[in-house]
Amino acid sequence: MITQYPHVETERRGSVLIIRLANEKASNSLTREMRFSLRDIVREIEDDHTVRAVYLTSKGKNFCAGGDLRMLTEANEPWPVHRRFRHAATLFPPLLQLNRPVVCGVRGVAIGGGMGLALMADLVIVGESAKFSAGFFRLGAVPDCMTLYTLPRTIGLAKTRNFIYTNGTWGADEIVSNGLALEAVPDDEVDAKGLALAEKLASGPAEVMGVAKQLLLKSFESSAAELMDYEDFGQVLAMSSVEFREGLQALIEKRPSDPQAAAAAIPYNDGLPSSVKAAE
Repeated sequence: MITQYPHVETERRGSVLIIRLANEKASNSLTREMRFSLRDIVREIEDDHTVRAVYLTSKGKNFCAGGDLRMLTEANEPWPVHRRFRHAATLFPPLLQLNRPVVCGVRGVAIGGGMGLALMADLVIVGESAKFSAGFFRLGAVPDCMTLYTLPRTIGLAKTRNFIYTNGTWGADEIVSNGLALEAVPDDEVDAKGLALAEKLASGPAEVMGVAKQLLLKSFESSAAELMDYEDFGQVLAMSSVEFREGLQALIEKRPSDPQAAAAAIPYNDGLPSSVKAAE
């Protein structure tokens, strides 16, 4: 079943939620409607423990053309820009930090903020037509959509400077060789490959992967001692999970592990009393 949101649609495939950017006539640029829809969807995922992985992609020939041209033209005064970024702060960090694995499938252009959106995923599959373009300085804008956070952490500071200061564009092979995507495939295979990868992650210890993601995001600004503490607390959570217990038992019994089934067999408890849940 496909659920429609303004400029976005979702579809559930088992334990994977597919999110498709759906404003093809504007090359899926980041309109106000799209940003609000993505924020609402991320919040719904956070509240739905049955979603164990996400596959983010787009309809049409392009993934995302970045900032919406009408918005950039009509709302570039200080207060509208400030309000827009205050709203973006309720979407992009939660998406980056989402405690479930996120796979992104990219066909066509991912320009500026569109590239930033793709880089918020944990793993990226690109089609042969894919192009990652900086484009910010061509417009006279500072790189945004978390690009200055994700890109240096992925490719290093020097490569990031070389890419953004020259308004660089990388095709599919360069995207993969620079470590921004796992694999390049024919365009018509992107969704099958990306969805299969998301399903594989969903069948694994998805919640433990979510904990590991939180630690990875802290790795560049933490001391060794601090990261050791994070690993301590992360492992306490991981080893108390049904996913770990299933993996350990499977190892002992020399059989394939099935953490997804093990998690589904345990009644979900989010710590809220039933009276609060009923009120919600």
